[in-house]
Amino acid sequence: MVKPIETIPEGVKHIHCIGIGGSGMFPLVQILHGRGYTITGSDNNESDIVNLERQMGIEVMMGQRAENIRGADLILYSAAIMDTNPELIAARESGLPLWERAKMLGAVSSWYSEALGVCGTHGKTTTTGMITTMLELAGKDPAAVIGGKLPLIGGYGKAGHGDDVVIEACEYSETFLHLTPFMGVILNIDNDHLEYYGTMGRLKMAFQKFALLSRTVVFNMDDRNTVDVVNSIDRPVFSFGINEEARFRAVNIQEYRPGFYEFDVLELGEQFAHIKLGVPGYHNIYNALAMCCCARPLGLQPADAERAAAEFHGTGRRFEIKGECNGAPVVDDYAHHPTELAATMATAKKMGYKRIIAVHQPFTYSRTKALMDDFAAVLRQADQCVLLPIMGSREVDDGSVKSEDLAAKIPGSIVVDGLESAANWVKQNAREGDLVVCMSCGDLYKACDMMVGKA
Repeated sequence: MVKPIETIPEGVKHIHCIGIGGSGMFPLVQILHGRGYTITGSDNNESDIVNLERQMGIEVMMGQRAENIRGADLILYSAAIMDTNPELIAARESGLPLWERAKMLGAVSSWYSEALGVCGTHGKTTTTGMITTMLELAGKDPAAVIGGKLPLIGGYGKAGHGDDVVIEACEYSETFLHLTPFMGVILNIDNDHLEYYGTMGRLKMAFQKFALLSRTVVFNMDDRNTVDVVNSIDRPVFSFGINEEARFRAVNIQEYRPGFYEFDVLELGEQFAHIKLGVPGYHNIYNALAMCCCARPLGLQPADAERAAAEFHGTGRRFEIKGECNGAPVVDDYAHHPTELAATMATAKKMGYKRIIAVHQPFTYSRTKALMDDFAAVLRQADQCVLLPIMGSREVDDGSVKSEDLAAKIPGSIVVDGLESAANWVKQNAREGDLVVCMSCGDLYKACDMMVGKA
């Protein structure tokens, strides 16, 4: 059942965030801080996000202790926080308002008259970043909640002073059902988060609910699961695609340099825009098409979409080149599902390097176990595969799956014991002509920094 949007209680001035270093929490922290709330928080690991929050003047404590919540008027936590967390336990015993991140996201989005939610198994961060870039460059000063750092706005989000807020709407644990967007974007629906939903049918039902919460729906006509969902609702729609006769269609697609694409966008068969992407990867054609669908409803022109596509060079951890190791570029990418790994590998292989070294940190035991053959099929495309131990995150290791099981399906692959070992292997083996592609939504970025001498 969808819960109604609540407002932050009157009298709340100090908000304490459990898991403040998370990429999903940080944009909310930026917006709430920008609106004048006193923010404190805690986390278990130092990170780039924690450093950015401290630079904002926010007190961040390392470690989870009950006394950390003292002085707060409201406690904010993410879905990844376990019930055994001592701060969560203390918050429940205190009687203070206790809000999960999704509930706060719904409340914050209601501050803006035009909330746009971007959902889908893959491409959310990039598309949210593209749409934010389009609005920002057009002078609309939007608010934003993005899962990756967007250099143009200097962070993962911003409060904005305009009418628009662009939100990366995640389907995990039905987070996106706390939103009521004036426009909902569905990029694709793939077999992820089934440890929560159980079946694809239930996952698709959640997307259906999201679509029904939206006044207008933008959707990918080339994605079968998405079409199934949209066919079951009664809402105004804008479709996009390459292979089908969508309202917004990419034609005359060509590479203008290895891995980078340009194409014409037709709206109902008529020229709408010529898009030249500033980010590599064929999959980004779809993300740009979704952005084009949003232009006119947001009060923008085709030229605004063209400019945004050209000037958007990615968000943090989305095929982000961190530097070089022994003359080999090192890429940090957030890919953590086989479909995402496949898109990243396809982009890498298009770029003409002699050898692709894939460094992968599997994320969650359930995903690794359920999709092991799919992960192996993608990682076998690399010339060399280096695997780290599985990062369990919110899950407990029951011993039923480990990285060695995945390595057994990838000839010539090796398993290292952690971040430092992964970095050392690359330092010892990478050479000019190689491309090192690090893929994980965990903390593998720390190893990337070690590889290029930034840590």
